[in-house]
Amino acid sequence: MSQPLNVGILVSPGYFVCDIVGPQTVLGIQPGANLHLLWKDREPVLGFPTFPTVPTTSFADCPEELDVLAVGAMMPDVLADPEVVEFFGNAARRAEHVIAVCGGVFLAGAAGLLKGRRATTNFHLMEQLPEVGAIPVDTNGVVRDGNIWTAGPATASIEAALLVLAELRGEELAKRVELDMQYAPNPPFGTGSPALAGPELTKASLEAYAVMAEDARAALEQFRKASARAGR
Repeated sequence: MSQPLNVGILVSPGYFVCDIVGPQTVLGIQPGANLHLLWKDREPVLGFPTFPTVPTTSFADCPEELDVLAVGAMMPDVLADPEVVEFFGNAARRAEHVIAVCGGVFLAGAAGLLKGRRATTNFHLMEQLPEVGAIPVDTNGVVRDGNIWTAGPATASIEAALLVLAELRGEELAKRVELDMQYAPNPPFGTGSPALAGPELTKASLEAYAVMAEDARAALEQFRKASARAGR
C-alpha cells in the first residue's frame, strides 16, 4: 500500500476558496491523506467570499516534507508579508510538488521559485509574471516546469491536482478520481477564455479586475522594498 499523502494548503485572511478546491478535494480524499491547512497560527480566518476556515497546522508545526504544497490567490497584504513569503519558499523547496493557482502564482514568484521557469496565471495578471522572473505562458491549461505546477483560477486547480496525483500515484488512479468527481466541465456559455469571450467581454473583465491587478503589483513592490531593507 502507498504511503499516505502529506498535503499542505496555505490559507489566510481573504484567501480565494475556489483556487484551493482542487488540491483539497482531489488529494484530500485519498485514503489516509494528511491534509494540512497552513497559516501562522490556528486562529480562524475568513476566506473569500465569506468562508470561515480554521487552519489545522501552524507554520511552526508544518511537516518538514510535504508531497504537495498548494496555494491560491491571496490578499495583497499577505502577498507582501515577509513571514508568509519566507515560510512558503522554505516549505516549497522541501516539497515534492508545488501547485500555485491564480494569484497564488505570485506568492511562489515572490519566494523566488519562478525565476527562469515557465508559468501561467489568470489572464488579468499575465503581464506581471516577468516581474517575478517567470516566463509567461498564456493558456487556460496547467503549466508544469519541474516540480512546480501553475494554473489559472478555480477549475484549473482541479486539473493541476489530478495531474499531480497521476505523478504521485499513477495515471489509472487519477483517471478514476476524475470519474469519481464526474469532472467533465460543460460551461453553459463558452466564454471561459479571452479567445472564446471576444474583445468586448474581455475588456469589461479586465476593467472590472484592474484594481486587483494593481494591488498585486503594489504588493510585490512592497515586498521587494522590504526585502532590500532586510538585505535579503
